[in-house]
Amino acid sequence: MNPEALIMLAIKASIMLLVFGLGLHADWRDTTYLFRRPSLLLRSYLSMGIIMPLFAAGVAAFFDLHPAVEIAIIALALAPVPPILPGKQEKAGGTASYAIGLLVTAALFAIVTVPVGVELMGKVFGKDAHMTPGAVALIVLMSILAPLAAGLVVNRLAPGFAERIARPISLLATILLVAAALPVLFTAWPAIMSMIGNGTLLALALFTVVGLTAGHWLGGDIPDNRTVLALATSARHPAVALAIAGTNFQHQKAVLAVVLLHLLVGAVISLPYVVWRKRRHAGGTA
Repeated sequence: MNPEALIMLAIKASIMLLVFGLGLHADWRDTTYLFRRPSLLLRSYLSMGIIMPLFAAGVAAFFDLHPAVEIAIIALALAPVPPILPGKQEKAGGTASYAIGLLVTAALFAIVTVPVGVELMGKVFGKDAHMTPGAVALIVLMSILAPLAAGLVVNRLAPGFAERIARPISLLATILLVAAALPVLFTAWPAIMSMIGNGTLLALALFTVVGLTAGHWLGGDIPDNRTVLALATSARHPAVALAIAGTNFQHQKAVLAVVLLHLLVGAVISLPYVVWRKRRHAGGTA
């Protein structure tokens, strides 16, 4: 197995461990949290599944960007919640049940919405673009649903054991993810730097700001839910976004660079919001 394949395997394993760790201190009812709250479900989908794709399409139409940037932004807008996000949402004071419920719901919805979105994306770029529900289902099954279910089963059968290993598992997963992601970032850095300019950073920053604003606004009356939806709307599953681009479009390396740049820009732009929400949560205000 070549080094690149080993790195990607390590990244996938670390993500699975992170989600497994989430399941170790979650409950089965958390997975159906949104299905038992149809109003919040509708607002969550409006924020993630309507506003952000429309914004991304607007960016592609009105900004004079590199094609890889346009493809990446639309692909990110179509992708579900990244598996590592619920931990960040909880640390920022978000509702744990909502964070996990949104992770599961967005993953299930993506099996249908991503193929439809890819078809529309192809029309925007004048290409015959396709992505099967099975391809999306495999990604979300391996990176989200299966490891989360495994963690839930362990928590159900041996709650004491689950509590003891949850923190070490999450710590190990985080270390593994950072160690595996650094070589990818180093390799892609020249391509990332070549993407900076001509409005790319502005477009990615706006993606994060619009996502935070839309999610916070539509999060409802519960302050912690606002935090969860804001962060979920502004950050998306990079593997699904890359699969969309890699299956249908050229500029795959350039798209990878844009997706990685989005992760960096999003982390920086969202940091003040995360700090603000932590303080508001500690003070018990919206």
